[in-house]
Amino acid sequence: MNCPIDSAWLMGQNGNMAKQPIYTCNECGASQTKWGGQCDACQAWNTIVEDKPLGSGPAKKSLGGMRGKKIPLTDLASQEPPPARTLVGVGELDRVLGGGLVQGSALLVGGDPGIGKSTLMLQAAARFARNGLKVIYISGEESASQVQMRAQRLGLTGSPVKLASETNLRDILTTLEAEKPDLAIIDSIQTMWADNVDSAPGSVSQVRSSAHELTTFAKQRNMAVIMVGHVTKDGTIAGPRVVEHMVDTVLYFEGDRGHQFRILRSVKNRFGPADEIGVFEMTGKGLAEVKNPSALFLSDRGKPAPGSAVFAGIEGSRPILGEIQALVSPSAQPNAKRSVVGLDSGRLGMILAVLESRCGVPFTGLDVYLNVAGGMRITDPGADLAIAAALVSAREDAPLPAEVVIFGEISLSGALRPVVQTENRLKEAQKLGFTSAITPQQTKKVAVAGLEMRETSDLATFVTQVFGDRGPV
Repeated sequence: MNCPIDSAWLMGQNGNMAKQPIYTCNECGASQTKWGGQCDACQAWNTIVEDKPLGSGPAKKSLGGMRGKKIPLTDLASQEPPPARTLVGVGELDRVLGGGLVQGSALLVGGDPGIGKSTLMLQAAARFARNGLKVIYISGEESASQVQMRAQRLGLTGSPVKLASETNLRDILTTLEAEKPDLAIIDSIQTMWADNVDSAPGSVSQVRSSAHELTTFAKQRNMAVIMVGHVTKDGTIAGPRVVEHMVDTVLYFEGDRGHQFRILRSVKNRFGPADEIGVFEMTGKGLAEVKNPSALFLSDRGKPAPGSAVFAGIEGSRPILGEIQALVSPSAQPNAKRSVVGLDSGRLGMILAVLESRCGVPFTGLDVYLNVAGGMRITDPGADLAIAAALVSAREDAPLPAEVVIFGEISLSGALRPVVQTENRLKEAQKLGFTSAITPQQTKKVAVAGLEMRETSDLATFVTQVFGDRGPV
């Protein structure tokens, strides 16, 4: 029930209007002027909390004023050298970072619980320390002895990494000021607590304030900071999205805990290419690099089976081959199921609609299940043609040849569009022993020795050529 607002309560003792409180969603960071049980933006329940202003707690001494003078852009080359990079020594991590860790940068690493974020950070800290960097690993979730136990299990006890367990941000910054490390790892940012913010650890205000203080400290002291972050049920880093704008690099650690593969993906990088990936394998002694992920993702393929298609994709600058699996069966329910793992469900719906409207291949009354083998997640639009091939193959119970690789983007008209880096995709397929490739028609002819090219202009022609007259086309 709405209560009347007392205007005298809204006025301060000096006659000024009091500030209206702001409420923020812990899941998506959306703001609103009143509390509610459900967020209007992301529809999450019981995630609305009052967003306290940064100055609501006791005053805190500033870390330093504005440093440096205004420098013309033309004089920057002579005034300051470019920031130095330090190689981690882990090839996959160096690739994702764009060639190593940049001095004075702030990084945010997110991932599901138990996916291996702390393991990766501890291994990276040990490598950095062995390369001569002064490294401090600060855990807000575990004690120093617990981190040491993990280091013993991983065989990292000989690395000169300093361990600490602390959540008070003021104490952490004081320690970093005294120690002057080259790299500080904060695990995790949601456990940090700033005493100048009147809210609980993990709240929107605390996460935003802590990230801002650590990022500012890194820039002013020319020290690299890596912050580990939790993710929400939607897979995004918990807390306000402004945190991702503050930092220089945002990395997501992906993977299915049922598989041994882990993918470190760069979604933002001011010092290197975005959407670059590094592939790791979870072993009993920690995370091991995967030098040839295509061979690993295709290692369990057996003889050709209906519903299986090999796709040649590009992740960042790396060509990767993966297997797309489809299963089509009669539905026992009035509404047929559409289940997708590793792909965008909206993309599947579009491809099914194009197959039915442009090619005459109906999926009405059929349950459709689609999966990317190995726990990999694909965002490349070039996977469209392989998805369509797997769907029709499963529907017609007609396996595709084992030596063929497929890629191409499908438009709503049924036409096939060429994709970027065609030559790199074909070279990767040829390296793994594939002898044939089905692609859209290329404006620029590409030839790879030992690989037969089969170009097609539209999806209907592709279905007819590959599956012949046995299909419903």
